[in-house]
Amino acid sequence: MSHFIAEPKQGVPFVSVQIMAKLINKVGIENVLLELTQRLKHDFARWDEFDKSPRYAAHSPDGVIELMPVSDGEMFSCKYVNGHPKNTFKELQTVAAFGILSDVDSGYPVMISEMCLLTALRTAATSALVAKYLAPKHSTTLTLIGNGAQSEFQALAFKAVLGITHIRLYDIDKNASKKAYNNLSGYGLNITICNSAEEAVQSAHIITTCTADKKNATILTSDMIPQGVHLNAIGGDCPGKTELDSQLLTRANVFVEYEPQTRIEGEIQQMSSSFDVTEFHKVINKQTPGRTSNNELTIFDGVGFASEDFTALVYIKDALVAAGEFELLDLITQQADPRNLFSVLNSTQPSKTTKQEQVA
Repeated sequence: MSHFIAEPKQGVPFVSVQIMAKLINKVGIENVLLELTQRLKHDFARWDEFDKSPRYAAHSPDGVIELMPVSDGEMFSCKYVNGHPKNTFKELQTVAAFGILSDVDSGYPVMISEMCLLTALRTAATSALVAKYLAPKHSTTLTLIGNGAQSEFQALAFKAVLGITHIRLYDIDKNASKKAYNNLSGYGLNITICNSAEEAVQSAHIITTCTADKKNATILTSDMIPQGVHLNAIGGDCPGKTELDSQLLTRANVFVEYEPQTRIEGEIQQMSSSFDVTEFHKVINKQTPGRTSNNELTIFDGVGFASEDFTALVYIKDALVAAGEFELLDLITQQADPRNLFSVLNSTQPSKTTKQEQVA
């Protein structure tokens, strides 16, 4: 069981929020994003090794709860994640997530981890990796429309991977933009808060839309976006949730992670089943080009895919091996006889006395 980072009889390694935050700060968030980007590139290059399927989703009027499984034949991962836009009005996060990484040979868990921070990191790293192939060369300006929990991670990923120097912020809630401005102010970026989406996209080379309302919306219309721009559409996706004018999709070369999933909940759900898209792994493997001209409009219709969570969990597992920092959970029974599960109950019961002992 070469994948275990602790002997199974010692417990299952657990990465808490505090451990994750400590590890990110120790390595440096921009270094983490750079390293994750390289890991993602490696795993996209071996796309055919993964056993893939669209995520399982349980929808309700106010949100969705999803399970995202994938395996490469050696390890299996699954993430539990929700998306509830109205949570912000209850002082709760829109997204809460945790994940598990398991050894395929034994079925034993290798690691359990928080995935609120880790999902934000892998989403930002994926965005930056895709933009490296699709964005205009020498891009310097990134517009972030929707300045919630993901925005700072996006900004720092594009800075670390593409060398972005200017950030333009817009959100219908100006406090969200101020929050992002304050959080990013110490990272050497030139940051502008804008008063409208129209103002925010001016002079942008790359535009990220990351909004959370569970409805068909048109955050960007076709007339707002010139040719030569790269759009990174990564908002909290689900059936009935869009951000882009369908005319933008018609004008663009559209790239996706896993087409069967994106057809269900991405921007392309607006389009017919014959609408042409390209899975990004084909660009990594040089089966198809990325950006082909300076005047091309490219769109990454990113909904997040389970292989990205797999990559992130394996990366964190390896980082924890190097750091030697994790907790252990008493999650799997470890009785002496694996067939005698009932013995676990006996070992925790108070000692019994017979009737004769009670009489005596």
